[in-house]
Amino acid sequence: MRASPVRLPSGRLIAVLVALVLAAGCGRSKAPQADGAGRPAGKLGPVIGVTLLTRTHPFYQELEAGLRAAADERGYQLLVQAGEFDVAKQKDQVADFLVRKVAAIVVCPCDSRSIGTSIKAANDAGVPVFTADIAVLDPSVKVVCHVASDNEAGGRLAARAVVRALEGQGSVAIIDHPEVESVIQRVRGFTDELAATPGVRVVARLSGRGVKDGAFRTAEDILQSHRDLGAIFGINDDSALGALAAVEKAGRQGRVVIVGFDAIPEARRAIAEGRIHADVVQQPRLIGRQTIEAIAGYLAGETVPAQVLIPCSLFTQEDARREAAGGAAR
Repeated sequence: MRASPVRLPSGRLIAVLVALVLAAGCGRSKAPQADGAGRPAGKLGPVIGVTLLTRTHPFYQELEAGLRAAADERGYQLLVQAGEFDVAKQKDQVADFLVRKVAAIVVCPCDSRSIGTSIKAANDAGVPVFTADIAVLDPSVKVVCHVASDNEAGGRLAARAVVRALEGQGSVAIIDHPEVESVIQRVRGFTDELAATPGVRVVARLSGRGVKDGAFRTAEDILQSHRDLGAIFGINDDSALGALAAVEKAGRQGRVVIVGFDAIPEARRAIAEGRIHADVVQQPRLIGRQTIEAIAGYLAGETVPAQVLIPCSLFTQEDARREAAGGAAR
């Protein structure tokens, strides 16, 4: 027996049809998702891959903050990673960026020479590379723009501070990190400036790998070998703070002048307390911002400079007192 058709009143029929249409519409599409800045996902800008030297150091935390602020203003997405001083790890990160087909790559090399093979791979893939803080030392590869502190000038500032503290006479040790291009520039500026003062001579130049514990051990060796050492130049603040710990352990505080590079909060406190003599100040947020500006110009088809150097300044105990007075006034 054939079933009789079910007949709905016309009003109910219309309501059912409307519900079916609405349900079908919901099944076909969803409300657009928004990113962290509230922009619709479909309107996000180019993806930029960033591999930092490290994310543990305040300098690179500030540099990353500058990158993110400028990128957010332009609607760029950042994929930020860090090699943590391991160039093999950093090479893997660059390879991953290429697989993801990013629009550009920013590198702060863990090793200025070894990273060249990864830059070459990006060149071959047609992905523009920019460097921040640390340059690449492989002349066969192409980097669109390098943005960094004027490290050579900063090294000269550090040397002048040492010469003044030693009153033009004494021996100096350098706690180095020669795998990194920015450090090479700092040390070059430092030694070139010292050459103008024959009474001050470099008696040791050893690597501390840019980290506190390495610098501490290196400084201990230097202090044992040079009983009359007058000063130590630490190529970054981890090096200066490691040297400070070694000097204090040896009971030679007040007899060995320490000058660092970066002026992170811990070093500023040590300067205020008279435990570190002076520090070279960089502008990491500005380095990050200028790097994004260079990328934006390049992606817009503009000609961008091959190098952008950001000035450094010197932070002394007098500056620390002014800073403390300003904080107290606020």
